Amino acid sequence: MAWLNPIPAWCWLLAVLLVGGGQQMRVWWAETDGAQAKAELADYRLQVSERDRRADAKARTEEQRRQQAADEEDRNVRETLERAESHAATAESAAGGMRGEIARLRAGRAATCGAIAAQQRQAGESAIVVLGGLLEEAGRMAGDPRQRLSEVE
Repeated sequence: MAWLNPIPAWCWLLAVLLVGGGQQMRVWWAETDGAQAKAELADYRLQVSERDRRADAKARTEEQRRQQAADEEDRNVRETLERAESHAATAESAAGGMRGEIARLRAGRAATCGAIAAQQRQAGESAIVVLGGLLEEAGRMAGDPRQRLSEVE
């Protein structure tokens, strides 16, 4: 250790200060880098949370729009079904009236006893009877309109 004696004490002090200062600078830079990394992480988390919030709001808006469209479609279908049921009831009522008229004409035809009256009415009544038969056959083939509507549902 004799070789250390020729170096003055102030040099040792300067060397210690330089090494200590260098270490202090490294610590300061590390703290600065750490603070900057924390700030960047906080900014990133803020961006991610904002993006997620916007995506959730957009998804909620889209779901509400789809639900409104589905509700509107359901309402339109119900209105159409109600109109169809109303039309079916009206058609059934008209068909009942026509069936009654056909029955009356058939009964009137059987009751006529004059040959001249029978000849004059025969052409008109035959057409009515044929049309009445066609109406009854079509009604039998179609079935009850309300039943058909319920099958469509």
